Amino acid sequence: MKYYSTNKKVSGVSLQDAVVKGLAEDKGLFMPDVIKALPQSFFDNIENMTFQEMSYVVADAFFGEDVEAEALKKIVYDTLSFDVPLVHVTDNIYSLELYHGPTLAFKDVGGRFMSRLLGYFIQKQGEKDVKVLVATSGDTGSAVANGFLGVEGIHVYVLYPKGLVSPIQECQFTTLGQNITSIEVEGTFDDCQALVKSAFMDAELNAKMKLTSANSINVARFLPQAFYYFYAYAQLKKLGKADQMVVCVPSGNFGNITAGLFGKRMGLPVKRFIAANNRNDIFLQYIRTGEYSPRPSVATIANAMDVGDPSNFARVLDLYGASHSDIAAEIAAVSYTDEQISDTLRSCKAETSYLLDPHGACGYQALKEGLHVGEVGVFLETAHPAKFLETVENIIGEKVEIPAKLQEFMKGTKQSTPMTKDFASFKGYLMGV
Repeated sequence: MKYYSTNKKVSGVSLQDAVVKGLAEDKGLFMPDVIKALPQSFFDNIENMTFQEMSYVVADAFFGEDVEAEALKKIVYDTLSFDVPLVHVTDNIYSLELYHGPTLAFKDVGGRFMSRLLGYFIQKQGEKDVKVLVATSGDTGSAVANGFLGVEGIHVYVLYPKGLVSPIQECQFTTLGQNITSIEVEGTFDDCQALVKSAFMDAELNAKMKLTSANSINVARFLPQAFYYFYAYAQLKKLGKADQMVVCVPSGNFGNITAGLFGKRMGLPVKRFIAANNRNDIFLQYIRTGEYSPRPSVATIANAMDVGDPSNFARVLDLYGASHSDIAAEIAAVSYTDEQISDTLRSCKAETSYLLDPHGACGYQALKEGLHVGEVGVFLETAHPAKFLETVENIIGEKVEIPAKLQEFMKGTKQSTPMTKDFASFKGYLMGV
């Protein structure tokens, strides 16, 4: 499979180069030349397959031409070593709980898959020292850091905005040590993302070291998230409720929902998508006006969605030939204030006993407001509520039990390097390492 850039100045790139480079030389994001449709027989039998079995079929369509079958199967099965329950919350609304992996967030699948696929290619190339740069608004950093922890020949640099991730999120990547370095940036997530992108475009840096990204700009990070959507469909099909499936995705950098859109192109019968935002409502404004106007992000209690210029919007545009009408026909958009998120989280707990996290609350509320008669909604519950402990406890007025996995992270000592948002400082730091 060959890959091209969303900026259309780079094409014919191998999967290996797309994964190792992360970002195209023209600053665009890589897209596969072809999105293969899966056979109807796959969907006819999907409810009888395990999560690993169906995910291998999906992965093979993307990566099978470039990765040996046994190696790819091992990567998929190793990545999906945990459950993803579909939970009935109320009426015709279900939660797909994506937080049962090592860091209790949906990005565990992308982080684990990419670490193994990148390791596979690095071994083939004989590389010995690859630097992985990742910007995080919360959960990406922990998922990637834990996915790559201890992987030989790879050093990960996690850039995160000072004071703008939850304390538990922060401890999940700042306490690891080994081949993980955390960089605390005086700025927003968008500033962190800009530093990473600038590093990839700097000729001197790239001449000195092998750089790649583990953000959802990397095809190996965002494509495996398509697995979730097939699994959700299979679970609803078992219940006889898959005919009009609507999926609501709490969206920040738009990697997760883009993976779902790829799934639909492969034949997955999703009726439509809803992108749920917090106050950073750039996509909602695009849907309303047809104009994409990025702006500086603002801090909210759903911090993982505090993104003012979502990178993967370029992929959405590419997927739909930049047609605003086509995008608006398949993806609705909503946004919620902190107060609305709090109200939803509180009322859902009181009425259904189901505890949402602030991001999942956006997804749940969007389905409550936006489902049509006969539709069944699935929202992606992207992280365990305990990862936002103080926020959630203050909203519901109760203590939230902290899972053992999180308690272990909290025992560690914070190790991080302070950094300004000035690229020259960041470049100097990397060059001196």
